[in-house]
Amino acid sequence: MKIAIYGAGSLGIILGAYLTKGGIPVDLINRNALQVEALRQQGAQVVGSAQFTVPVSALLPSEMKERYDLIFLMTKQLDNERVVRNLIPFLQDDGVLCTMQNGLPELGIAKILGESRVLGCTIAWGATLEGPGVSRLTSELDTLTFSLGSLTRKKDDALLLEVKDILEKMGPVHIEENFLGARWVKLLVNSAFSGMATVLGCTFGEVSQNKKARLCAQRIIKECIDVARQANITIEPIQGKDAVKLFDYASKLKQKLSFFLIPFAMKKHKNLKPSMLQDLEAGKPCEVDAINGIVCMYGKNVQVPTPYNDLVVETIHAFEQGKGKPGFENLQSFEKLQH
Repeated sequence: MKIAIYGAGSLGIILGAYLTKGGIPVDLINRNALQVEALRQQGAQVVGSAQFTVPVSALLPSEMKERYDLIFLMTKQLDNERVVRNLIPFLQDDGVLCTMQNGLPELGIAKILGESRVLGCTIAWGATLEGPGVSRLTSELDTLTFSLGSLTRKKDDALLLEVKDILEKMGPVHIEENFLGARWVKLLVNSAFSGMATVLGCTFGEVSQNKKARLCAQRIIKECIDVARQANITIEPIQGKDAVKLFDYASKLKQKLSFFLIPFAMKKHKNLKPSMLQDLEAGKPCEVDAINGIVCMYGKNVQVPTPYNDLVVETIHAFEQGKGKPGFENLQSFEKLQH
């Protein structure tokens, strides 16, 4: 297969490095000229939990000439329709796009390409861009897993199995029959920890350790579970852990247990700095509407209140407009929701 990673930033550099190291040729495509030049000159450099450098093929979008059988889409969702339409000439007639974006992007992409040409994949690990061509793997090595699925294809579909084999050059891949449920558990994690870590300007681990921040993350998790249940979505386990069983609660005792377990659940991702926070620090808009905003939208549709997710969206949009900045002082706004 002719393969590309489109939007090869922090996560894409690491995926591209692992695939190339595993003998899978792949083009890393990024619109940042400094990034592309560094990848060409120095290779993809992985630091952090894993440390290695591998020569890779890197291109600017303007240099794309090939038609690909498989494109992993790793851009932000802010301009998805334009990005996907621009990729159509670079996909083979039977080529597929596998979105590795946050949120629930498959439905929108399928309206453009058709359901049979869209795969979705959730990533259970995180990374931070250290500099041009250098990405820090911030999750532990036993978390390098993927959940792969499709809106229409069955688990034994030949294409899904082929993509599974490719991604397993990096880590274990589980093909999900209930892909929406697999998407939703990643949405739950991102809403709680990417959302709060961006509001507070910190890592996942710092959210978990601060009791006031942890309470907010717990409430966001509960909102996600309640919305999914009302929307008839069965949330799948993540890395073998049943998030609903662990973190849903109807009693004070279960609520306390859920609160106690959060730091243990995030231990292997404690150094993860959310991409939304990295975007804010770089002066870029971030994709909070595709993460916490999706929970809010579903909540409105099924008439389940989502005040904590709503406030995360409102606060981050205020940052984008120059009103306030990430920091633990923002917890004061969330404390008002508890009264």
